[in-house]
Amino acid sequence: MHKQWLFRPLPASSAVTTLADAISVNPAIATLLVQKGITSFDQARDYFRPSLADLHDPFAMQGMRKAVRRLIQAIKSHEAVLVYGDYDVDGVTAVALVYGFIKRLHDRVQFYVPDRYTEGYGFSQQAVSWAARMGIRLIITLDCGIKAVHCIQQAQAAGIDVIVCDHHEPGGVLPPAYAILDPKQPTCSYPFKELSGCGVGFKLLQALSLHAKLPAEPLYTYLDLVAVSIACDLVPMIGENRILAYHGLHKLNTHPHLGLRSLIQAANLCPPLGASALVFGLGPRLNAAGRIDHGSLAVHLLLATDQATADALARTLEAKNDLRKYLDSTITAEAISMLASDAHAAQAKTTVLFKEDWHKGVIGIVAARCIEQYHRPTVILTAAGGKATGSARSVRGFNIYEALTACHDLLDQYGGHAHAAGLTLPLERVADFQERFEAVVARSIQDDLLVPTQRVDLSISLDTIDAKFYNVLKQMGPFGNGNMKASFATDPVVASSYSVLKDKHLKLYVYQPGMCHRLEAIGFGLAKYEPVIRDQKPFRIVYTLGENDYLGARSLQLTIKDIQGK
Repeated sequence: MHKQWLFRPLPASSAVTTLADAISVNPAIATLLVQKGITSFDQARDYFRPSLADLHDPFAMQGMRKAVRRLIQAIKSHEAVLVYGDYDVDGVTAVALVYGFIKRLHDRVQFYVPDRYTEGYGFSQQAVSWAARMGIRLIITLDCGIKAVHCIQQAQAAGIDVIVCDHHEPGGVLPPAYAILDPKQPTCSYPFKELSGCGVGFKLLQALSLHAKLPAEPLYTYLDLVAVSIACDLVPMIGENRILAYHGLHKLNTHPHLGLRSLIQAANLCPPLGASALVFGLGPRLNAAGRIDHGSLAVHLLLATDQATADALARTLEAKNDLRKYLDSTITAEAISMLASDAHAAQAKTTVLFKEDWHKGVIGIVAARCIEQYHRPTVILTAAGGKATGSARSVRGFNIYEALTACHDLLDQYGGHAHAAGLTLPLERVADFQERFEAVVARSIQDDLLVPTQRVDLSISLDTIDAKFYNVLKQMGPFGNGNMKASFATDPVVASSYSVLKDKHLKLYVYQPGMCHRLEAIGFGLAKYEPVIRDQKPFRIVYTLGENDYLGARSLQLTIKDIQGK
């Protein structure tokens, strides 16, 4: 599919000139900064050098004082405490963080990660029953709990207090927890609303440390876990998240937790690692535990204290991830084949596919892969426990949670947010759901949302690019939602030479007519554009800037995101 290029508006030239003079950068860099709302020397300093001193007061979060008092009471009274978290990356890093830190202060603490297949997402009734049998008096939920009204009522009836640490949107009724920490509560005045679940857990421990007059440094040793959660949960890389991720990446690249170091080695990742290496390297392997086996494997890895254990668990997760990749590619190929052979699918505004033997652990990934091919709201369903269960993924600008709400009478349960959701329904209603979902989306989605987009921050000439320019760009990380790596457009360019790699990638050297500057470029999955670039024909490109490291020799390299002919 052809992409529509969306160019960001250019800021006022006076603001660009003023900032460029104040911090001694070229106008292109200053333009990118002003686009981010950075217009002064002080703002630029805080952006390029994030400081832990600028973290917000954790007691500004609603419920924090009550939560800390209850946790201290549990520690002083030697009560049994349970740290509970979800099985995804955000959940397992949060559990490892909070359990690991409390374990330093209190020996009656355990952790619990639900089973994806027998318990499902979130705080489970099975876990509450287990906790009651084990004599647990306090449960801390991480990355879940804000909508667990019935489970927390069950805990309350069993004499168990619950502290909820969550970052999801609350429902219409809050659970009867002892304390709720969620900056998205409408009545919470905490100044930063976009923490990860692990980030909310970090704020609880930060408050505990301040209240108990503990030094900050022991807590900061867990910042590499917080950085992994922020990057992999795709929360905005701005404000407090960016401060935590900046220092967490430094910790990861200098003295990571033993389990993370073993996982980096098992995955053959080459430090220094940026946020994208966490998203595409560490994240899938930590997620593979819960997708293929049990999320507690990932927690045990992150808590490992000896090399042999860490290495063994890292190898196990690597093997789980290999199986996950096989299932992912096999089921994706099957799904794409089903769509290609369905005449109705070519005209549809949605994709809804069901096959009873698809692996539940990878259907969310398959939904995302189908969107890469067909770019429309997608639901992938499989059979589990006598029901159809599935994952929904959306395209930019369309709220898939609202679309599912319009089908609620066909569903047993559903939950999620605008971009992604999960659902369960009776097997006999799959065809009805497919028809209703298509009708709901078809009458509400705008046609332009069914066309993939390519963001462009700035048009520049290739002569702008040199080592100094790239070095400043690197310092604008960590990158992620809200602070994306800059995308540039250059028009026109010509390929002085090119080759096709593995029948799907383009490797080329580009230059602009009339200029002598020639740069290496790589276009992953862009071999289909070979006819556009051959025979010295001019074309336009959108790209990000990086480095090619070949046998220790580094050189600037463009990573091409899209190509258009002239």
